[in-house]
Amino acid sequence: MYLSPLQLSSNSQILMSGDVVVNESAAIAPGVILQADPGSRISIAAGACIGMGTILHAREGDLDIGAGAILGAGVLVVGAGTIGENACIGAATTLINPSIDKLQILPAGSLIGDTSRQVPAEVTAEAAPEPETPEASTPPVEPPVDRPIEPEPAQTQPQTPPETAPEQPSDAASEQPQPANTPTILYGQAHINQLLGTLFPHRQAFNRSQENGQTLSGGSG
Repeated sequence: MYLSPLQLSSNSQILMSGDVVVNESAAIAPGVILQADPGSRISIAAGACIGMGTILHAREGDLDIGAGAILGAGVLVVGAGTIGENACIGAATTLINPSIDKLQILPAGSLIGDTSRQVPAEVTAEAAPEPETPEASTPPVEPPVDRPIEPEPAQTQPQTPPETAPEQPSDAASEQPQPANTPTILYGQAHINQLLGTLFPHRQAFNRSQENGQTLSGGSG
């Protein structure tokens, strides 16, 4: 909250109006205004200190400033109430119908007791409209339309391929002609010798020379 700097009052006098009682030991700064409406009273106890430019306006009752209370410069007190002993009110503070306890401290620029901006709870409860719940709108129900009943298609079973019998071996294959029995050729000693002589001619010559040697050896004996 911005507080404009306090201007020094050119009025060095203290203005009093109505029923105002100030103790001799109280300190009243220049430019202070003490005004009490008819039927109201302002009472300032001993040792109180009222700052420069302070305005005390008592109305609809008595306004009492306790002993040793300090009110800073530019304080405005309006209505009826009490500021306790040794209380400290910061500069440029506004008090409406004050009820300040003793030794209570208020920071500068405070606003206490202003009920003009507050709305009673009963009024707010009456003024607050109840939330309207939207009515559930049901769509119009259309009459059912008669439609011809279509026959359901017959369920067709899946076609299975016909089972085929395993192929039997044909009689023609089983009746194939078997190879005829071929005669077995038996080779005698003469054939074997003839074959050996044809294949190994040197062997025949060797056998002859061997036979001749045996003959010679037998004849010489």
